Amino acid sequence: MSRRIIFHIDVNSAYLSWEAVHRLQHGDPLDLRTVPSVVGGDPVTRHGIVLTKSIPAKKYNIQTGESIFSASAKCPGLVIVPPNYSLYMQCSKAFGDILREYSSLIEQYSIDEYFVDFSNMERLYKDPVEAAYIIKDRIKNELGFTVNVGVSTNKILAKMASELKKPDKVHTIFPDEIASKMWVLPIEELFMVGRATAKKLRSRAISTIGDLANYDPKLIKLFLMSHGMLVWNYANGIECSPVRENRRPLIKGIGNSTTIAFDVEDKVTAHLVLLSLTETVAARLRQSGYCARLVSVSLRTNEFYNCSHQRKILSPIDCTNAIHEVACELFDELWKGEPIRHLGVRVSELCQNDFRQISLFEKDYEKQRTVDRVVDSIRQRYGNGSVFRSAFLNSGVRFSTGGTVDDEEYPMMSSLL
Repeated sequence: MSRRIIFHIDVNSAYLSWEAVHRLQHGDPLDLRTVPSVVGGDPVTRHGIVLTKSIPAKKYNIQTGESIFSASAKCPGLVIVPPNYSLYMQCSKAFGDILREYSSLIEQYSIDEYFVDFSNMERLYKDPVEAAYIIKDRIKNELGFTVNVGVSTNKILAKMASELKKPDKVHTIFPDEIASKMWVLPIEELFMVGRATAKKLRSRAISTIGDLANYDPKLIKLFLMSHGMLVWNYANGIECSPVRENRRPLIKGIGNSTTIAFDVEDKVTAHLVLLSLTETVAARLRQSGYCARLVSVSLRTNEFYNCSHQRKILSPIDCTNAIHEVACELFDELWKGEPIRHLGVRVSELCQNDFRQISLFEKDYEKQRTVDRVVDSIRQRYGNGSVFRSAFLNSGVRFSTGGTVDDEEYPMMSSLL
C-alpha cells in the first residue's frame, strides 16, 4: 500500500489577487499586485480595516487588521479597494472545481485554501510533486491568480509547507525533512501557536519549532495543558486527521458591519443601514445553503461606547426581510438616542435550508424567499448593483454596505485539522 500524500493549496493574497484578476479582465490597466494596495474598508472615507495587502504594501509595514486610516498614513499613495465578497465566493468555487478534477477527496478549509488527498494516485502521476506543479500552473493559467502548494504525508506538514517562501511555489515537508525545513523556523511560525502561547514558550527558552519538538512533553503539558500537547505534536509533525469532503462550507456564523461616514441620529437612517448590512448577510447565508436561528445587532456610538443585543428565532430564516425585521426590533430595544458611528448585523446557530417547518403563529416568508432567490440570481449574473431596493435612492446609504466581516465561514482548525 502506498504512503499517504496530502496537498495543502493556498491562494497568495487571495482577496487582492482576485480583485486584481477581475479588474484586469475588465480592462483595468493597473495590476493591484504590483503596487502598494489593500482590500478593505471604504477608499473615500478611509474607514474600516485592511483585509489583505499586496507584496509591495508590506514594505510600508502595513498589517492585516489595522485600520485603513493608519495604513494610508504609512503609505500616502496606497490604493484602497472595497471588498467584493460575491466575487471572492465565485473565485473560491472555480478554484475548488479545478482541484476536484484531480482527486475525489477535497476539503475546503477556508475561502482561499483547500486540502487534497492525493494518496494512491501513482498510476496517474508517479511523482506527486510534479502533479503539484501541474495543478499550480493550471490555476495560474486558467484563473489568473497564483497559489502555493504544500506536499506531505499529513495535513499539518502540508499546511506548514505551503507557508514557506511565497508566492507561486511548491514546497515539501516530508517526515525526513522536518528537521531541516521546519525545526529551524521561529516558534511563532508553527500553526496554532499564537502570541500568548509564543510568549509562554519563549519565556522558557523555546524560540524555534525544533526547541519545542525536542522539549519534554510532560513539562509542556504542565504549563500549556492540552494545547501544549497539541502544539508539541504539531512541532514533531504528528497529525492523522483525514481529508473530509465538504461541498458545503463549514459555517458557524455570518456577519457584516460598517463604520458610517456620518453620525446616524435618527431611527429611519439606522434601519436603512441595517437593511444594507442585512442584504449582504442574507445573500451569503442563502448562497451557503443555510438558515439562521439567532440574529444579533451591535452598535458603537460616536463616543466609542459599544453594545449588542441578540434574539433567538422560533423557526430558522434566510429571508432578507425577516432578518431585517428582527435586526430593527433589536436595534430599537438597544438604542438610547446617541449618535451612531458603527453598526453590525450577524446571524448564527445555522442549519441547512433544504427543509423548513413554520409554526401556525408566525409570518410566512415563502414568497419573499422566492423574490430573494431571483434577486440573488440577477446579481450573480449581472453584478451586485444590477438590482437594489428603491429605499436606497437618494438616501446617502449604499444598497450593500460593510467594511469588515465577522466571518466564521471557515473557523480555525482545532486539534483535528
